[in-house]
Amino acid sequence: MKWRSLDEKSPDFDFRPLREIFAERKEMIARYVPADTQAVHARAVAGLKARRLAAGALPIRARAPEFELPDHEGKVVRSGDLLVRGRLAICFIRGRWCPFCVGQMNAMNLVLPLIEEAGASLVAISPQTVKQSYFMRDQHKLRFPLLSDAGNKVARQFGLVYRVPAEQESVYRRAFVNLPFANGDDSWELPIPAAFVLDREGTILYASASEDYTERAEPGEVVRACQPS
Repeated sequence: MKWRSLDEKSPDFDFRPLREIFAERKEMIARYVPADTQAVHARAVAGLKARRLAAGALPIRARAPEFELPDHEGKVVRSGDLLVRGRLAICFIRGRWCPFCVGQMNAMNLVLPLIEEAGASLVAISPQTVKQSYFMRDQHKLRFPLLSDAGNKVARQFGLVYRVPAEQESVYRRAFVNLPFANGDDSWELPIPAAFVLDREGTILYASASEDYTERAEPGEVVRACQPS
């Protein structure tokens, strides 16, 4: 199944809430993905919720760790340099292989002008390699940096990392989701999806994290958090 960007699907921009766009994708999955495969993913999400992984993510008013990561072209991006300009929005995603990450990134691409009008910056962080980030940005015409977090070092500091359960790993392998190739390591670790907005001092003003990879922060909420008080 080829997951198309929003621009590929329609010449018109799709400014619907992300939950509505994702509802359509969930309908497609329910229709075309085998029930036993869906059950594996559901159990994986339930397991993360039982561990209350999202509750361990950095909360509002916490100080975010500083980081420097290579972007999609291999250039080092430092959070401190971005914060000098203004507020910083960060989306943690799983990778270009995930249809919900693709949908979220396209939605964030549409609101990027509003984030920049507010004097803020936007970056996305994933464990995928620089080359995979380059392919994702180029394929979906994204206009903001995609940063490669090798080994999920930064995501771990934000409290987002988990190891893919064995039965879900088997499903991914059968579906040719090769995380060791995509991420450049054999850990089979991913971040749960999360979004943060930092003020110029690096304090978290907005935080959203979910153990369910089909649930993401609404772009409009991120935009509002980027706007000066």
